[in-house]
Amino acid sequence: MTGYGKAVIELPHKKLTIEIKSLNSKQFDLFARIPMIYREKEIGLRNDLSKKLERGKIDLSFTVEHISKDVSAKIDHTLLTQYHQEIKTLAKQMYLEEPKDWFQTLLRMPDVMKQDVEELNEEEWTLIEKTIEKAVNELVDFRVQEGEMLKKLLTEKITNIRQLLQDIAPYESERIEKIKSRIYDGLNTLENKEYDTNRFEQEMIYYIEKLDVNEEKSRLTNHLDYFIETLNDKKSQGKKLGFIVQELGREINTLGSKSNHYEMQRIVVQMKDELEQIKEQILNVL
Repeated sequence: MTGYGKAVIELPHKKLTIEIKSLNSKQFDLFARIPMIYREKEIGLRNDLSKKLERGKIDLSFTVEHISKDVSAKIDHTLLTQYHQEIKTLAKQMYLEEPKDWFQTLLRMPDVMKQDVEELNEEEWTLIEKTIEKAVNELVDFRVQEGEMLKKLLTEKITNIRQLLQDIAPYESERIEKIKSRIYDGLNTLENKEYDTNRFEQEMIYYIEKLDVNEEKSRLTNHLDYFIETLNDKKSQGKKLGFIVQELGREINTLGSKSNHYEMQRIVVQMKDELEQIKEQILNVL
């Protein structure tokens, strides 16, 4: 979701630089620094950007550099005279000295200096819109490049989890035999032991079934396939991928709790490590 774009336009009396940045966010969040003259266009601009960029913390800034040196500033003579008279009267009433630098003091008073208000020109705004679009397109291109790298990384991590899942297979039958041997050895150490062989076999089957991980493996494989399928979708699927990652985590955790075997648990830890890296990167997906 991160990206950056910049575009510049030169108008008759000013040069306008437009910069737009994007950071990760679960929703669209725009912070715009726009000159007062263009404020009336902000709502429409916000709607357009939300459609094009969808999600992210967006920072949009306008930098204006005036080319013309003519500044239409005026001094309000009437207001300046009134301030002058009021200050003299107050100073006399309060037994205070009058300001030594009258001119500087009066010029700092509110509304003494006035500047003609610049009006929005629709033709000018049309040119600015095209410049904004150029900056946004740069940001989108940046996102696309980052997305391709991210897609490659996520695919690699999913492939690693799939391979680790296959690595579990050799230890499944081995751990069942070890469990059986451990239980039989435990029974043989008991003195005066008497037990129902059939009941013992039933309990053994029940215990082994509780440790069976075939369902978890099957669901995990399906989630891995679904993740890749969603990742290859041309539409923005960041939130959906986040939900799939949650399901992957549940199956991996269950697999770990049912492993009851050192090598299997070690492989599950590796799976969790790969999954954590996916979780970190999934925040960058729209």
